[in-house]
Amino acid sequence: MKILAIETATEACSAALLINDAILERYELAPQRHNRLILPMIESLLAEAGIKIAQVDALAFGRGPGSFTGVRIAAGVAQGIAFGADLPVTPVSTLAALAQDALTGASEPIAFPCIDARMGEIYWAVYRRGESGLAELLGEESVLPADSVSFPDQVEGIGIGSGWKTYGSILEERLGRCVKRLMPERFPRAAMVAYLGAYAFGKGLFVEPEQALPVYLRDNVAKKPGTGS
Repeated sequence: MKILAIETATEACSAALLINDAILERYELAPQRHNRLILPMIESLLAEAGIKIAQVDALAFGRGPGSFTGVRIAAGVAQGIAFGADLPVTPVSTLAALAQDALTGASEPIAFPCIDARMGEIYWAVYRRGESGLAELLGEESVLPADSVSFPDQVEGIGIGSGWKTYGSILEERLGRCVKRLMPERFPRAAMVAYLGAYAFGKGLFVEPEQALPVYLRDNVAKKPGTGS
């Protein structure tokens, strides 16, 4: 299986190519340069692997939440490549990608991915390690103030993402002993998007290019009943 993955939802820009169990990745912390970096990253990966885009089985992209501009870049690039090469697309949550990063090789069964959403809010979710070894969502992803976070189970987990850097003290106070370790400097990576995308693709969870849409969360929360999608 060959999966090309794109992740540009935060300050980090990355692309990855998963070929069976081998992963190649390009990653750079480069705020506001994603649109100039992502295509050269993809071209570099394909050249290193010695394959053409037509040989890829599917695309995976970080669908959000995250920076509105960054999420749109990932969706737009994924759509453009998928249309041109007639490839299916697997949208992957950026919070899931963070959780997968935390849980890979860790002893803790729970991850608390958190991205600074600005405006006094965070993008938040709780994930557990599933039987497949991949991150599985508990409950729902949401956008909310840091002091509104809760997790009733007394299970140790890992806090990961930029929200922990900005609101770490508040989040630790809310979660107490559940937080065993912190990884506040980590951003979503395309390698994790590739692993999750490959699993989804294998389960038939992919969409046509025109359905590869961003998920902002904040827009969804702001909508009133009856206003449509």
